[in-house]
Amino acid sequence: MRYISIDILRAFAIVMMVLVHFMENLGGADWAPAGIGAPLFTFLVGVSYRLWLDSQEEKKRPAHELVATSLRRGLFLFALGFAFNVLVWLPEDAFNWDVLTLIGSGLLILCAIRDMPLLVPLTGILVALACGPVMRELGDYNSYWLEGYYDPDWTWGQLALGYIATGYFPLFPWVAYPLAGFVTASLFFVPGQRAPTGRAMLLGGALIALSVVVVLVRSPVLKGWTMFPPSVAYTLGTLGFALLAFAALHRWLDPYGGRFEKTRFVRAAGLLSKYSLSMYLFHHVVHLWPVWVYGALAGDTTTQYWRMALPVWATIPLAAVCLVVGGVLFAWIDRTKRGSAETLMRKWCG
Repeated sequence: MRYISIDILRAFAIVMMVLVHFMENLGGADWAPAGIGAPLFTFLVGVSYRLWLDSQEEKKRPAHELVATSLRRGLFLFALGFAFNVLVWLPEDAFNWDVLTLIGSGLLILCAIRDMPLLVPLTGILVALACGPVMRELGDYNSYWLEGYYDPDWTWGQLALGYIATGYFPLFPWVAYPLAGFVTASLFFVPGQRAPTGRAMLLGGALIALSVVVVLVRSPVLKGWTMFPPSVAYTLGTLGFALLAFAALHRWLDPYGGRFEKTRFVRAAGLLSKYSLSMYLFHHVVHLWPVWVYGALAGDTTTQYWRMALPVWATIPLAAVCLVVGGVLFAWIDRTKRGSAETLMRKWCG
């Protein structure tokens, strides 16, 4: 069963990612509406995994097959993350620990704790949020971001530290988002019970309010609102937003989904949601490869025009064009049953 709340929120996350990446990577904007898409998307990974487990268990699929499929999908996304870094970014960025390696790791962790009491993932959320700032401080986070981007040496120690605490999307605190989505779905989709959407909305609102308070404190230790590194205010605020938005849409839209599922907006959101992984890959290729090629041909270095290829105002309509072209492309793929990143994952992983 598809929930239009999930489709709308995942489509929103992808739209935000496309807009932000165009504005930042092409125009160098530092005021782009950054930081909302990735937390929401990774939160929905946990929600979707719980729903997938429920659907497979209803089909009486053996436990060992669920584990095998989960492991293969997690490893597929983890490996895809490395391929993405090398082929879409540059080979020297292979170990940047981007969002795909995080999602792959998140699926492996969710598979391991899938049948454990909810106290286990709840504890994992608290540990991830609490240990993130501590591990960054112990690992000297700022020493890896001297030029405004992550730049480690390729040593086992630094690569492991990047995966855990200092990379773009390290486990601590980012694994808290898929864990939170998994817990939320586990509470929301219990047969015969009403979803506790009201309490979830209150909790989400409280986290957002606490985030605002942390920002207003202006403590050098808490570091205000930053995505890199993910500050306390940022993690609390974005986690609260994801929880509030999902609970609200699930409460107000999903019970009446049949009224909206054939509207153009919901159909477009469903398409973007269904091909969200492909759209993530597609939009990076179409806006980064031209910059690398032009830099290699006309500049001194391949990355010479990164963040300075276009004025910021020009990147916004380009992002819109990318979304439209991608939508048309994926509508054609869906209609003709062509291959996509999603179909490849299902074919290889089950």
